[in-house]
Amino acid sequence: MAGLHLLGRRLLQMVPIIIGITVVSFVLIRLVPGDPATLILGNHYTPAGAAQIRHSLGLDQGIAVQYWRFVRGALTGSFGHSYSLDASVGHLIVSSLGSTLFLIVMAGIFTAALSIPLGLYAGLHRGGVVDQGTRIFLLIGFALPGFLLGVLLILVFGVKIPILPINGYGSGFLSHVRHLILPSITLAVPFSTVLVRSLRASVIETINADFVTTALLKGIPWRRVVLRHILRNAGMSVVVVFGVNLAFLVGGTVVIENVFSVPGLGSLLVNAVSTRDYPVVQGLTLVFALFVLLVNLLTDAVHIAIDPRLAAG
Repeated sequence: MAGLHLLGRRLLQMVPIIIGITVVSFVLIRLVPGDPATLILGNHYTPAGAAQIRHSLGLDQGIAVQYWRFVRGALTGSFGHSYSLDASVGHLIVSSLGSTLFLIVMAGIFTAALSIPLGLYAGLHRGGVVDQGTRIFLLIGFALPGFLLGVLLILVFGVKIPILPINGYGSGFLSHVRHLILPSITLAVPFSTVLVRSLRASVIETINADFVTTALLKGIPWRRVVLRHILRNAGMSVVVVFGVNLAFLVGGTVVIENVFSVPGLGSLLVNAVSTRDYPVVQGLTLVFALFVLLVNLLTDAVHIAIDPRLAAG
């Protein structure tokens, strides 16, 4: 019951956060220099034409009225109408959502496949060759900017050794997978450095715990002790680290999608900012914020599920 109360409290805390995010995103996009009417008219700009477009878009109304229109659109799921793409913002988000979710899932899989064995082995063989190599990997992976790593992967696997697609999303499941391998690796490498470091430290701490010594004295095989005692207990803290950094991974898709020309929410957001498309920017900001909040909520739920102390209160 204590675990359910904790999740319920988290849900209630999300409400003011979401409201605050809508206000901040609404204000910030209007502080960006530029006028949507000017961008729409381009070389055909005239003061009268710009005034007419601002009126038709409702930009000449009060800030409070514009904010209420945004909130009303968000509650209905439409988020308003795009200035530049002449389509419902909700439709644009739904049509771009699939590729972004696919990218996040693949990046998470690559991260787990890299982090768990590397962090576990480095922790179990502290000071060994793999552990020393892991430290070098952590240093390089953490310091290397994501967009630069993406460019390097494009040069190697798209130009020098052209075995993987370097842009787009493809069509069909297998084509999606091939097109998102390089973007997923680009996201996974810096993400995994945090998890490897956390898992390694947790394994080193857990391996010296009394319950591990007791399990070994009982004659339990080392492999079972590692999987059922060391990894399980060390993984509790890693779950929290994974959840927190997964939220940053969602934000990282904005840059990486543009590097690899993936038609997802990140590419849509950058294009909307460049064209001062207020409804699209506001809608996407809210969607990304909801992603982060839901990931944190799911992290709490998983932590409660694997840690009986939290579930019992």
